Amino acid sequence: MWYDIKVFLTGPQIRAARGLVGWSQTDLAFAAGIGLATVQRLERQDGMLRGITDTIWKIRKALEEAGIIFIEGDDSTGPGVRLSKPISDNG
Repeated sequence: MWYDIKVFLTGPQIRAARGLVGWSQTDLAFAAGIGLATVQRLERQDGMLRGITDTIWKIRKALEEAGIIFIEGDDSTGPGVRLSKPISDNG
């Protein structure tokens, strides 16, 4: 299967992204259409995720649809995440 987005993620990126959108692991599993145990296993990994590419793509897509932008690391900074738009002060 071909995807036109990068699927490379780290466990810490997933945890941070969930925190930014206020999701539990269960929420992410539901949004991505994968099992809770899979989310838990992938989040425990420190480096680039190892797993089925389709599963990692589903996680990335669900979080991006919730407003997350994934930031790639480079020679001077590590990978990260941010919100696509500011959090409203009015709720």
